[in-house]
Amino acid sequence: MAVFVALGAFLMTLAGGWTAQRVTDRRHLVLGLAGGLMLGVVGLDLLPEAMEAAGREVFGVPAALLLFVAGFLLAHVMGRLLAAAHGGDEHARTPEVGLTAAAAMVGHSAMDGVAIGAAFQVGEGMGLAVAVAVIAHDFADGFNTFTLATLYGNARRKAIVLLVADAAAPVIGAASTLFFTIPHPVLGGYLGLFGGALLYLAAAEILPEAHHDHPAGPTLLCTIAGAGFIWLVVGLAGE
Repeated sequence: MAVFVALGAFLMTLAGGWTAQRVTDRRHLVLGLAGGLMLGVVGLDLLPEAMEAAGREVFGVPAALLLFVAGFLLAHVMGRLLAAAHGGDEHARTPEVGLTAAAAMVGHSAMDGVAIGAAFQVGEGMGLAVAVAVIAHDFADGFNTFTLATLYGNARRKAIVLLVADAAAPVIGAASTLFFTIPHPVLGGYLGLFGGALLYLAAAEILPEAHHDHPAGPTLLCTIAGAGFIWLVVGLAGE
């Protein structure tokens, strides 16, 4: 059942990537929307789940928040190292950054599939509730995967390969739960780490590029709309 339901995430991810491809003439609006979607996914979906799953504190701070900060710093350090390797320009759009970021989205989607499978192990009602949330926000995942890959100068073919991998990842993740389960603290830690890296990409890379030499008003509205969409999805999934 979990694998069958995860096929919905496969289709929704492809739909998000297809949408990102079709609006290249309004790239700044695409990037503004992507930044809002990423912000919403991190703040309203990933981080709350990480806080709940990771549970314990380390020296007075929730472990998920420590890993969230670590993920942000890790993405920042990686960006600086790659910039140094390309002449010291911290704003250089290197293909390696795009591939790494998109690959991280694939890893996150695989964990989405694992979450679906684990929820079905608890009960069918829980599994369906989690699946609705995953399927709804996988549109954003597909949109962001294609956008991240192409933003940094990767060929469209590579971006499509990563998009297909991102779409297939939830199905593979759900299928894996037929053989093993991931402890909640480990899953929570991963979500926190990934959330920090994703926030860095949204705040330091995607949104500044969206507003570069473009009217701020429409782009800002797209960013707000993206975050609001994720809020709506999370709210409906929690009903």
